Amino acid sequence: MGAGLQRVLIANRGEIAVRITRACRELGIEAVAAYEPAERGALHVDVADSAVEVAGYLDAGALVAAATAAGADAVHPGYGFLAESPEFAEAVAKAGLVFVGPPPAALRSAGDKIEARRLAEAAGIPVTPGYAGVDLSDETLEQEALRLGFPLMVKAAAGGGGRGMRTVLAAPALPDAIAAARREAAAAFGDGRVYLERLVGGARHVEVQVLADAHGAVVHLGERDCSLQRRHQKIVEEAPSPAADPGLRATLGRAAVALARAAGYVGAGTVEFLLGPDGAWHFLELNARLQVEHAVTEAVTGIDLVRAQLAVAAGEPLELEQEDVDWNGHAIECRVYAEDPANGFLPAAGRLLELDLPRWPGVRIDTGVRAGDEVGVRYDPMLAKVIAHAEDRDACIDRMAAALAETAILGVATNLGFLRWALQRPAFRAGEAGTDFVEREWSPDQVPELPEDVRRAAVARQHDDGSPWYELGPPQLEVRAAGGFVLHEGWQFAVGGDDEPPSASALGPGGSLAAPMPGTVLRVDVHEGEHVDDGQTLVLLEAMKMELAVTAPGAGVVTGVLVAAGDLVSRGQALVELDGDV
Repeated sequence: MGAGLQRVLIANRGEIAVRITRACRELGIEAVAAYEPAERGALHVDVADSAVEVAGYLDAGALVAAATAAGADAVHPGYGFLAESPEFAEAVAKAGLVFVGPPPAALRSAGDKIEARRLAEAAGIPVTPGYAGVDLSDETLEQEALRLGFPLMVKAAAGGGGRGMRTVLAAPALPDAIAAARREAAAAFGDGRVYLERLVGGARHVEVQVLADAHGAVVHLGERDCSLQRRHQKIVEEAPSPAADPGLRATLGRAAVALARAAGYVGAGTVEFLLGPDGAWHFLELNARLQVEHAVTEAVTGIDLVRAQLAVAAGEPLELEQEDVDWNGHAIECRVYAEDPANGFLPAAGRLLELDLPRWPGVRIDTGVRAGDEVGVRYDPMLAKVIAHAEDRDACIDRMAAALAETAILGVATNLGFLRWALQRPAFRAGEAGTDFVEREWSPDQVPELPEDVRRAAVARQHDDGSPWYELGPPQLEVRAAGGFVLHEGWQFAVGGDDEPPSASALGPGGSLAAPMPGTVLRVDVHEGEHVDDGQTLVLLEAMKMELAVTAPGAGVVTGVLVAAGDLVSRGQALVELDGDV
């Protein structure tokens, strides 16, 4: 399998680059890592057979030149960045190299979300009500939104991963949502086109994995449920979906295969559907790449999707037919992010002082970081994926919960505590969590308080040079602590001082408004002496391709502007000073 390829440049970073390297190594293929200058010492560079520096992961010319210089015969784009760019696929082919993914024509018709909607409609597959016409100007989108009605979604035509998406509840918020979605999409994918879709409340996100070769064979590998999301980005995925019976699985599978055939698809791809509370389903999009959550499908089918991608790219026919596909047990994936659920799931940054991930039978870890790494705001905030597999869903949830309880990360805020909380919620346990689960169930007051005995033990641990496990007892009290932080039920707490930075709406000393997250200043919308209204945008920040508007907590006057566009800021850093009447 994949024997026709000798050396592959991996045009990506992080855990997916490590994952692809592992598959290459199993097949005897040399893996060449690409890295930006700041990531010279990254894990994905160290595990590869060789590495080459590039100007950027979105620089198609630099990546193709690097592949050629390295003597590679193929390029694997991973996911994100240029994975769904037909221009990149064409540039790779023009250089005489193999693109590990769909052909450019399929990327144009399927990878582009707007074209995929049109393709689905032509194939008789129901699509979510919306507008994705030829004219995508702001004015036309605003007119079409009034026709569709609210609430609705503004969505990027290119890429995925929740970037370039905004929920709009009422017409006054639409212009800013369109502008923000365009900026975010352009920054992440180099394409600022957006379209509209009706927002279906209480729906489930169910997607079908397809695999196609260049000889006309197409199969589906069943569905995944990706309903548990925040900011339109997936947090927990599972296979099979608790909402799909065999009949629905077969129906969605047939639709996915039909769409892949219509698109002339080759390789691994995912057809996403929205399953409404009434049981009606609609096509959402075709992700023309490997998905982050591919591991749960691998777990229940036993099919290595990255190896399959490499085999298909080498021209080999699929080694299985639809009747050969079987599903065994249940799998769940939890994405561990550097973010703060208690602060709106905003990205977090810092140095990974401790990173202890479970390596158990039935538990798989995919990661691209290690202890000592600096987590910045330039890239996606995902630190690791924890994948559990067991004989049924209940056993799988229990195994995942146990694995997360043994996971320890210190030095940067993560969603580890949130994941442990979510797995135990009755709605999730019952298989009833929809895409609105986080909005309905989560609030920052769910974060537990740090017990005083744990705090005392952690403070004592700071003066101990031994193991990060500190024993205080009897009975024995185990505390994970490092660098002034302590872990309790998955939540990181700072100990021994004034440790809490101001919140998104908190005024600091002298009436200064502080940054709620580390990031880059995209825009400053006010000047000294300007009168501002309650809720008015003062500064626009960006971190990990996500925008956040810092707004005035009340009416007042700007007495000082402390940052400028392009500045890097830390969480809690003063941005704007307002008068004392705010």
